[in-house]
Amino acid sequence: MPSGLDAFPGSSPALTPTPRLAATLAVTLGDPCGLGPELVVRALADAPKSSALRGEKLLLIGPLATLERELAGRARFFELLDAKADVVGQLAARGPGVYFVEPAGLAGLEYPPGVAAVAGGLAAGKSLELAVDLARRGVIQGLVTCPLNKACLHEAGFHFPGHTEFLAEGLGMGAKNVTMHLCGPLPSPAASCVMKPGDAPLCLRVSLVTTHPPLADVPRLVTREAILRALGHTADFVARLGLTGPIGVCGLNPHAGESGRIGREDLEVVGPAVAEAKAAGLNVEGPIPADTLFHFAARGRYAAVVAMYHDQGLAPLKLLHFGEAVNVTLGLPIVRTSPDHGTGYDLVGTGKARLTSFVAALDLARRLVG
Repeated sequence: MPSGLDAFPGSSPALTPTPRLAATLAVTLGDPCGLGPELVVRALADAPKSSALRGEKLLLIGPLATLERELAGRARFFELLDAKADVVGQLAARGPGVYFVEPAGLAGLEYPPGVAAVAGGLAAGKSLELAVDLARRGVIQGLVTCPLNKACLHEAGFHFPGHTEFLAEGLGMGAKNVTMHLCGPLPSPAASCVMKPGDAPLCLRVSLVTTHPPLADVPRLVTREAILRALGHTADFVARLGLTGPIGVCGLNPHAGESGRIGREDLEVVGPAVAEAKAAGLNVEGPIPADTLFHFAARGRYAAVVAMYHDQGLAPLKLLHFGEAVNVTLGLPIVRTSPDHGTGYDLVGTGKARLTSFVAALDLARRLVG
């Protein structure tokens, strides 16, 4: 029986060690017809020195024209790298700061602001391809992905459901070996998640055993292996954040099945998986009825929650943290975070889009890499 996280099936893997540059984060602009370029410019244009002060290299990836459009005549806050040359060598020769590279094939295309376009899907896909290549070569340790349009991504020839699957396949993991996690606002690094209910600001951190299948398919997808994987990934994540509270595990059925009277999945699958995780040394509790668990989790009793399906976990999380949560892909060999919202075509150019989730995603990536 494994005795620690390193031996547990959900622990995060590592890429082959390579000579490491100063900590390097990449930010992909996502669909450049959406909010990505605007968020990046608003968050970084007036404070480029913050990257240097943190001792990091921040590499922006996407079509240059869309960032220039958002700058609207202001001076560039980034240094251009030549995509035709060796990006790795160019980064190695430079100190901390903000840099930009445009993947091949994106210059000269039209990216209509606020409009879904195939060119936007192409830009998102090519930017991700470059980020994956840099990650595989050990150049970047973290990646923040701005939102993309999945339909446009498909139309452009990239046949992945979204960022998570694209990155999982590109980094050699496979989509079934990563975990989707949504993280609400974090306490200070030294703070413990263990406190009396009511002492902490309402806050949730939620991992999902299943992501986006039809509800009718969920029971057969909630397997021992899937639960253990999500628990291992989540335990690794909260440990990296310095949180010490237990992980609460939702029951699949109402009232966690009431000892088999309301479905037998919690008795025969979820419960045994939780027992196995405990035997492996993980601090977990469950299965617990979700309607009870989230009440106590929001008030600090649990470091995180593992939910069985999408709306079970994300409906309560978004009730508390809509527009400020961060999407984290657990189980990848690099850190990956993303704002918890879509392309926001209707908000492009209005100045009304909130920066909260993007800034939180960048800050969390910095914290995890650091």
